[in-house]
Amino acid sequence: MGTKMQSPLARVRHMGSAKEGVNHWWWQRITALMLIPLSLWFVASVWMIVISGATYTELVSWLNGPISASLMLIFLGSIFLHLKLGLQVVIEDYVHTKWLKWSLIVLLLVLTILLFSISIYSVIAISLRG
Repeated sequence: MGTKMQSPLARVRHMGSAKEGVNHWWWQRITALMLIPLSLWFVASVWMIVISGATYTELVSWLNGPISASLMLIFLGSIFLHLKLGLQVVIEDYVHTKWLKWSLIVLLLVLTILLFSISIYSVIAISLRG
């Protein structure tokens, strides 16, 4: 049935949310909650390393540990996902030109994947090679 034959309510009924907003919102909250203890862990760890006057070798040996490397990967993953979700909302809300909005969202996705990939490689390289 064509849209001209439908009532205004029938036309609007299937044009609402794409059902992605709630999922996006939840992931933003989950990553924010994950970042609280992970940020405290990271700052406390780096603070203790700096205060003790550690050398580069001691910093690398700290990251060599399986717990430190795993927490660092989770920390970086949470940071980049939270960053991507937050900036995507800003782009969707404030950029009104359709082609520019989607170009910026694609650029954001590519940059976050690229930077996260480099971060993963760096942590794994340091933890395996030392």
